[in-house]
Amino acid sequence: MKILPLTYLGNTEWFAQLLGGDCVIDLGENYVKQSCRNRCEIYSANGVMPLTVNVVKGGSYKKKPMRDMRIDYSKRWQHQHWVSICSAYKKSPYFDHYAERFAPFYEKQYEFLADYNLELTSLMLSLLGVNGELPVSEKYMHPSESDIDLRGRLFLASESAPLTPSPEYFQVFAERQPFVGGLSMLDLFFCEGREATNLLKNSLPR
Repeated sequence: MKILPLTYLGNTEWFAQLLGGDCVIDLGENYVKQSCRNRCEIYSANGVMPLTVNVVKGGSYKKKPMRDMRIDYSKRWQHQHWVSICSAYKKSPYFDHYAERFAPFYEKQYEFLADYNLELTSLMLSLLGVNGELPVSEKYMHPSESDIDLRGRLFLASESAPLTPSPEYFQVFAERQPFVGGLSMLDLFFCEGREATNLLKNSLPR
């Protein structure tokens, strides 16, 4: 079994692992800052841009389970994220098709990061044509010798040596910037639309 961290707008590699089956998303693991748990990367006119969900800090938050992390709305990160997403993808072929599905997540306030990420992940899976309950564990998963523990991976484009090759596709700024793999699935959806499903499945290990 593969043990995955929960991600914010997970990247293509994370979704490839999830679609590969036999996995569980660990909500009981300790929260790790500056990781895919509250960060994703999109492709802007100036290159790769990180987007970070602010979380409530203080106390012993570094040893707090992912399921208990609360979102901090003292700064307008939702507004900043949505403006950045619109600016990066407004000229993409499928922005108008998908934007209205993601926009509500930048208006509604969720108390817990896990709830926010899980609903976003469920939406993205439905856009890939995948239905059903997400395989999650509320308790910390102790890996056995046969398990593959992927909680230590960043699942960000900046991480080297991806476990699965990123599907290549035409990106918005392809004329002036090289292809970047491992970005948030947002990039693949806005650029390829329904073809995102086939591209992602073709990247799965044979």
